[in-house]
Amino acid sequence: MAEEILAPLAGKIVKMFMEAGKTVEEDDEALVIEAMKMETPVYVPCNGTVKEIKVKEGGEVEEDDVLAIIE
Repeated sequence: MAEEILAPLAGKIVKMFMEAGKTVEEDDEALVIEAMKMETPVYVPCNGTVKEIKVKEGGEVEEDDVLAIIE
């Protein structure tokens, strides 16, 4: 079953640590969002493979946007 990684807050993607097709484990750092000059890491919620990445480094996201899908 696929699981989505959601944005915990609105901001800009400043670092990406995952790639489509890459195997990830629960609590791996997926990416970093910057908001109001503070960086917030976003972690992978489950073990699996990155099926799809919905955002790009430098892109803006809103709270609860889907960032990636883990299968």
